[in-house]
Amino acid sequence: MAEKEDLFEYDEDESVKFIQNYLPQEMKGKFSDDDITYIVDLIYDFYDMKGFLSDETDEDVEIDEDELIQYVIKNAKKDEVGKFEPEEITFIVQGELEYCDSINMFD
Repeated sequence: MAEKEDLFEYDEDESVKFIQNYLPQEMKGKFSDDDITYIVDLIYDFYDMKGFLSDETDEDVEIDEDELIQYVIKNAKKDEVGKFEPEEITFIVQGELEYCDSINMFD
């Protein structure tokens, strides 16, 4: 996965900063950087499971945001990491997607 990240100039620390700034005011401070990193890792687990990170695909990637959010929620609950509401997870997922757009990751 590191090769794919390098290709798009993906920076995990910058992603976390971006998401922390993306969160609405009432959610600021609720998530540690580690919480966000864990959730972002789940997002990339989902991408990998769907084959989105394969070097062999040149197809446009269509991400089902609802499916992605449900995957993150299910796995966070299973791993007993935090007690996050679906709406909160949604903001982090959307923040990560916006970060990826900002670096043209899916173009």
